[in-house]
Amino acid sequence: MNDVTVLLAAVRNGDSSATEALLNRVYVELRNMAGQKMASEPAGHTLQPTALVHEAWLRLGDGARFENRAHFFSAAAEAMRRILIDRARRRATGKHGGDLERCDLDAIEIAAPMSNDDHLLAVNEALEQFALEYPDKAALVKLRFFTGMSLTEAAAVLGMSDRTAKRHWAYSKAWLYDAINPES
Repeated sequence: MNDVTVLLAAVRNGDSSATEALLNRVYVELRNMAGQKMASEPAGHTLQPTALVHEAWLRLGDGARFENRAHFFSAAAEAMRRILIDRARRRATGKHGGDLERCDLDAIEIAAPMSNDDHLLAVNEALEQFALEYPDKAALVKLRFFTGMSLTEAAAVLGMSDRTAKRHWAYSKAWLYDAINPES
Protein backbone atom coordinates (compact mmCIF):
# COMPACT_ATOMS: atom_id res chain seq x y z
CA MET A 1 0.00 0.00 0.00
CA ASN A 2 1.26 3.46 -0.91
CA ASP A 3 2.58 5.62 1.95
CA VAL A 4 0.11 8.40 1.06
CA THR A 5 -2.74 5.90 1.32
CA VAL A 6 -1.42 4.76 4.71
CA LEU A 7 -1.27 8.37 5.93
CA LEU A 8 -4.80 9.03 4.65
CA ALA A 9 -6.03 5.99 6.57
CA ALA A 10 -4.29 7.26 9.72
CA VAL A 11 -5.97 10.66 9.31
CA ARG A 12 -9.37 8.95 8.92
CA ASN A 13 -8.67 7.01 12.13
CA GLY A 14 -8.07 10.24 14.05
CA ASP A 15 -4.26 10.32 14.22
CA SER A 16 -3.57 14.06 14.59
CA SER A 17 0.12 13.74 13.68
CA ALA A 18 -0.79 12.05 10.39
CA THR A 19 -2.22 15.28 8.94
CA GLU A 20 1.13 17.04 9.23
CA ALA A 21 2.96 13.97 7.94
CA LEU A 22 0.55 13.82 5.00
CA LEU A 23 1.20 17.45 4.11
CA ASN A 24 4.96 16.90 4.33
CA ARG A 25 4.69 13.83 2.09
CA VAL A 26 2.49 15.33 -0.65
CA TYR A 27 3.64 18.95 -0.57
CA VAL A 28 6.39 18.56 -3.17
CA GLU A 29 4.07 16.76 -5.60
CA LEU A 30 1.33 19.35 -5.10
CA ARG A 31 3.88 22.14 -5.57
CA ASN A 32 5.10 20.56 -8.81
CA MET A 33 1.52 20.24 -10.07
CA ALA A 34 0.84 23.90 -9.24
CA GLY A 35 4.15 25.01 -10.73
CA GLN A 36 3.38 23.28 -14.02
CA LYS A 37 0.03 25.01 -14.25
CA MET A 38 1.33 28.41 -13.19
CA ALA A 39 4.09 28.24 -15.82
CA SER A 40 1.41 28.64 -18.49
CA GLU A 41 -0.25 31.61 -16.80
CA PRO A 42 0.20 35.03 -18.42
CA ALA A 43 2.91 37.41 -17.26
CA GLY A 44 1.77 39.65 -14.45
CA HIS A 45 -0.45 37.14 -12.70
CA THR A 46 -0.35 37.45 -8.93
CA LEU A 47 -1.00 33.89 -7.81
CA GLN A 48 2.14 31.91 -7.06
CA PRO A 49 2.35 28.09 -7.10
CA THR A 50 2.94 28.01 -3.34
CA ALA A 51 -0.21 30.04 -2.73
CA LEU A 52 -2.18 27.76 -5.07
CA VAL A 53 -0.99 24.69 -3.12
CA HIS A 54 -1.85 26.30 0.23
CA GLU A 55 -5.30 27.38 -0.91
CA ALA A 56 -5.96 23.93 -2.39
CA TRP A 57 -4.81 22.30 0.88
CA LEU A 58 -7.25 24.48 2.81
CA ARG A 59 -10.08 23.50 0.48
CA LEU A 60 -9.20 19.83 0.79
CA GLY A 61 -9.54 19.93 4.57
CA ASP A 62 -7.74 17.50 6.84
CA GLY A 63 -7.59 14.53 4.44
CA ALA A 64 -10.16 12.44 6.30
CA ARG A 65 -12.40 12.06 3.25
CA PHE A 66 -9.94 10.41 0.91
CA GLU A 67 -9.68 6.69 0.34
CA ASN A 68 -6.33 6.50 -1.45
CA ARG A 69 -3.60 8.41 -3.27
CA ALA A 70 -5.53 8.61 -6.56
CA HIS A 71 -8.62 9.96 -4.81
CA PHE A 72 -6.55 12.56 -2.96
CA PHE A 73 -4.67 13.82 -6.03
CA SER A 74 -7.84 13.91 -8.11
CA ALA A 75 -9.45 16.05 -5.41
CA ALA A 76 -6.34 18.26 -5.28
CA ALA A 77 -6.47 18.73 -9.07
CA GLU A 78 -10.15 19.63 -8.83
CA ALA A 79 -9.46 22.10 -6.00
CA MET A 80 -6.69 23.78 -8.01
CA ARG A 81 -8.96 23.92 -11.06
CA ARG A 82 -11.74 25.56 -9.07
CA ILE A 83 -9.34 28.09 -7.55
CA LEU A 84 -8.06 29.11 -10.99
CA ILE A 85 -11.61 29.30 -12.38
CA ASP A 86 -12.76 31.40 -9.42
CA ARG A 87 -9.84 33.79 -9.93
CA ALA A 88 -10.58 34.07 -13.66
CA ARG A 89 -14.24 34.84 -12.91
CA ARG A 90 -13.28 37.47 -10.32
CA ARG A 91 -10.94 39.18 -12.77
CA ALA A 92 -13.68 39.18 -15.40
CA THR A 93 -16.15 41.08 -13.19
CA GLY A 94 -16.79 44.80 -13.63
CA LYS A 95 -15.49 45.61 -10.15
CA HIS A 96 -12.10 44.22 -11.13
CA GLY A 97 -11.90 45.98 -14.46
CA GLY A 98 -14.17 43.63 -16.41
CA ASP A 99 -12.59 42.88 -19.74
CA LEU A 100 -9.92 45.54 -19.27
CA GLU A 101 -6.43 44.17 -19.02
CA ARG A 102 -2.98 45.58 -18.48
CA CYS A 103 -0.77 45.44 -21.51
CA ASP A 104 2.54 46.65 -22.77
CA LEU A 105 1.88 49.28 -25.44
CA ASP A 106 4.79 47.97 -27.50
CA ALA A 107 3.20 44.52 -27.58
CA ILE A 108 -0.28 45.56 -28.76
CA GLU A 109 -1.42 43.74 -31.88
CA ILE A 110 -4.35 44.83 -33.99
CA ALA A 111 -6.05 41.40 -33.90
CA ALA A 112 -5.64 40.26 -30.30
CA PRO A 113 -6.36 36.62 -29.50
CA MET A 114 -8.86 35.56 -26.84
CA SER A 115 -7.62 36.53 -23.38
CA ASN A 116 -6.38 33.74 -21.14
CA ASP A 117 -9.26 34.30 -18.73
CA ASP A 118 -11.79 34.04 -21.55
CA HIS A 119 -10.06 30.90 -22.78
CA LEU A 120 -9.98 29.40 -19.28
CA LEU A 121 -13.68 30.15 -18.75
CA ALA A 122 -14.58 28.71 -22.17
CA VAL A 123 -12.61 25.53 -21.40
CA ASN A 124 -14.25 25.26 -17.99
CA GLU A 125 -17.77 25.69 -19.40
CA ALA A 126 -17.14 23.08 -22.10
CA LEU A 127 -15.50 20.78 -19.56
CA GLU A 128 -18.54 20.95 -17.28
CA GLN A 129 -20.75 19.82 -20.17
CA PHE A 130 -18.22 17.14 -21.12
CA ALA A 131 -18.13 15.82 -17.54
CA LEU A 132 -21.87 15.22 -17.60
CA GLU A 133 -21.43 12.72 -20.44
CA TYR A 134 -17.90 11.45 -19.84
CA PRO A 135 -16.82 11.86 -16.19
CA ASP A 136 -13.73 9.61 -16.53
CA LYS A 137 -12.46 11.46 -19.59
CA ALA A 138 -13.20 14.81 -17.90
CA ALA A 139 -11.13 13.76 -14.88
CA LEU A 140 -8.20 13.09 -17.22
CA VAL A 141 -8.61 16.52 -18.86
CA LYS A 142 -8.70 18.23 -15.46
CA LEU A 143 -5.46 16.56 -14.40
CA ARG A 144 -3.73 17.37 -17.71
CA PHE A 145 -5.04 20.88 -18.38
CA PHE A 146 -5.42 22.36 -14.92
CA THR A 147 -2.51 20.76 -13.08
CA GLY A 148 -0.09 20.19 -15.93
CA MET A 149 0.37 16.48 -15.28
CA SER A 150 1.82 14.39 -18.08
CA LEU A 151 -0.41 11.79 -19.68
CA THR A 152 1.45 9.03 -17.86
CA GLU A 153 1.14 10.77 -14.47
CA ALA A 154 -2.57 11.44 -14.95
CA ALA A 155 -3.17 7.84 -16.05
CA ALA A 156 -1.42 6.58 -12.92
CA VAL A 157 -3.48 8.84 -10.65
CA LEU A 158 -6.71 7.69 -12.32
CA GLY A 159 -5.65 4.03 -12.37
CA MET A 160 -5.88 3.59 -16.13
CA SER A 161 -3.41 2.28 -18.66
CA ASP A 162 -1.35 4.67 -20.78
CA ARG A 163 -3.08 3.35 -23.89
CA THR A 164 -6.55 4.08 -22.47
CA ALA A 165 -5.39 7.50 -21.31
CA LYS A 166 -4.12 8.30 -24.83
CA ARG A 167 -7.47 7.30 -26.37
CA HIS A 168 -9.41 9.30 -23.77
CA TRP A 169 -7.12 12.30 -24.26
CA ALA A 170 -7.46 12.27 -28.06
CA TYR A 171 -11.25 12.02 -27.86
CA SER A 172 -11.45 14.68 -25.15
CA LYS A 173 -9.33 17.17 -27.08
CA ALA A 174 -11.48 16.76 -30.19
CA TRP A 175 -14.75 17.03 -28.27
CA LEU A 176 -13.64 20.10 -26.32
CA TYR A 177 -12.21 21.78 -29.42
CA ASP A 178 -15.55 21.40 -31.19
CA ALA A 179 -17.40 22.70 -28.10
CA ILE A 180 -15.14 25.74 -27.72
CA ASN A 181 -14.86 26.51 -31.45
CA PRO A 182 -18.26 25.62 -32.95
CA GLU A 183 -17.66 27.65 -36.12
CA SER A 184 -14.57 25.63 -37.15
